[in-house]
Amino acid sequence: MTHTSTASTASGASTATAERAPRARLVSVDVARAIAVFAMFAAHIGPPAKPEGAGHLLVAFDGRAPAIFTLIAGLSLTLSRGGTRPRPQPAGALRSTLVRCVVLAALGLALTELRSGIAVILTFFALYFLAAEPLARLGTRALTAVAAASVVLGPVLSYVLGPYFGYRVTGRGRYPGFEAVTSWSGFTDALDTLLLSGAYPWLTYFPYVVVGMALGRLVDLRRTGAARRLIGWGALTTLAGHGLSALALGPGGGREALLRAIAGSHAYAVNAPDPVQAVLARQAGAIPSTSWAWLLVDGPYSQTPFETVANIGASLLLLGLAVAACRSGAVETLLRPLAVVGTMGLSVYAVHVIARAELHPHHGWPALGAFCGVSLVACAVWAFVFRGTPLRRGPLEWALHAMMPKAKAS
Repeated sequence: MTHTSTASTASGASTATAERAPRARLVSVDVARAIAVFAMFAAHIGPPAKPEGAGHLLVAFDGRAPAIFTLIAGLSLTLSRGGTRPRPQPAGALRSTLVRCVVLAALGLALTELRSGIAVILTFFALYFLAAEPLARLGTRALTAVAAASVVLGPVLSYVLGPYFGYRVTGRGRYPGFEAVTSWSGFTDALDTLLLSGAYPWLTYFPYVVVGMALGRLVDLRRTGAARRLIGWGALTTLAGHGLSALALGPGGGREALLRAIAGSHAYAVNAPDPVQAVLARQAGAIPSTSWAWLLVDGPYSQTPFETVANIGASLLLLGLAVAACRSGAVETLLRPLAVVGTMGLSVYAVHVIARAELHPHHGWPALGAFCGVSLVACAVWAFVFRGTPLRRGPLEWALHAMMPKAKAS
């Protein structure tokens, strides 16, 4: 998605209108997106995340890659519509959104059918973009309020609704395939998966999109001081998410409540080295609905308010560091190859799913290094070969753009 901002220019004393001109892509956002994509590589083909040596980096990103990727998607959506100075949408904008959602959903279902072992996020993204369309029309204060509320309400609703759909103890972490469009039962099951029980359900992952949208309204990433604000907010938010969870689970007695719930409802995990993590592993991280204390954890993929807050903080930190780095012309030049990967995030993501399905790489540093290295080189070559043409944006990005109905100015 193209990142643009607008600048008002006087058209002359005889007119009160101002023209808003699109500006160049934000390299910092593309860099942050590329890092999120590589973090997904680490989760899918990298070594186990262990706090030793280079493994500390994997621990830092464990569970955060989808959250960062999703938050940046929301930020990009706002930037494409004017950023801190939102502009009126042209006629046909809703139709373009619907086309984008259909294409992303179809691509996601197709990649899922490859049985790569990766929980493909693209079908979920289709729902996110569809739900984001009405929110994009809100004022900045209202959008920010919705973002803040969703961080808490989404996980709480997931917990409350779980028992009514058969997920009190287990059953979450799924992702839809082609059965979603081949039968009515498959369609209703896919809705359940997309909204509540999937690997990246709308209830607990859409808040990242809304936070990203609000961020794009609140912070002009081109202005001096934006990096400091993002880094400061990010550090405080990350500390709040993890710190408050530690207090609630420790002095607050939350862990004891969890152990009681495990003894009563999750007998298989009682004798595990870490009973809490053993339960979460059964649901791809999503919490069960056997004790309100589950909402206090902050582990990777737990989809709780505390984990969401901490992941938002990590996203802001990464984005702030990228903005700070790109303020130096020399550093920005060095980061250009990484930014190119970010401009082709959709294509790179799809190719890595296909490669995982066809090549069956062994998890480890060699495979991770190969995937990252090939992505950097392939994207650089593609951008060079197709420079000056619409294809420079990436094969899938170009195809998606080509399918969009041409919007007319309103």
